Amino acid sequence: MTELLSIDTLKTALVIIDLQKGIAAMQTAPSSAADVIENAATLAQTFRKNGMPVFLVRVTPSPDKKDALHPITDASMQMRDMPEDWATVVPELGPEPTDFVITKHQWGAFYGTELDLQLRRRGIDTIVLCGISTNIGVESTARFAYEYGYNQIFAEDACASQDASDHAFAIGKIFPRMGRVRKTNEIIAAIAG
Repeated sequence: MTELLSIDTLKTALVIIDLQKGIAAMQTAPSSAADVIENAATLAQTFRKNGMPVFLVRVTPSPDKKDALHPITDASMQMRDMPEDWATVVPELGPEPTDFVITKHQWGAFYGTELDLQLRRRGIDTIVLCGISTNIGVESTARFAYEYGYNQIFAEDACASQDASDHAFAIGKIFPRMGRVRKTNEIIAAIAG
């Protein structure tokens, strides 16, 4: 049985990973990108209405592409030429004037960004995490957050991967060891009290 969720609205922020035009255009599973965006937008609206911070994280290389990491790997990820609006946050999410837009240059949202600093300045000790891809950007961010001591709530139906089995493994095996996995409606109900 899942423990009833309680959320302190003064100490909780929403962190949305890579819901940007280039990534949202990819095929995702088990949920479509449109469904992930709809649930993330519902969360964002709830957080904003309750005066809670919303962090929109996007990934993009620098114009000269020299900030990319280059370790030797068996399966490298090739950077291709991307459309000019590839890193633009999807319009369903805004950003709104009160939101924070964090630009990262690798998988996780903490390394090399001001995310941790901005969360701590606001007294945030809990993050609700969602986005695409569950097992890449979201999981990389979650691992850093866990090591930094943040409480985490994963919005399972506001996440997706390119492969349903990758999503299922992160949601079923990894995230429960770092936080609590819940549905969007459970998170909204906990905010409402």
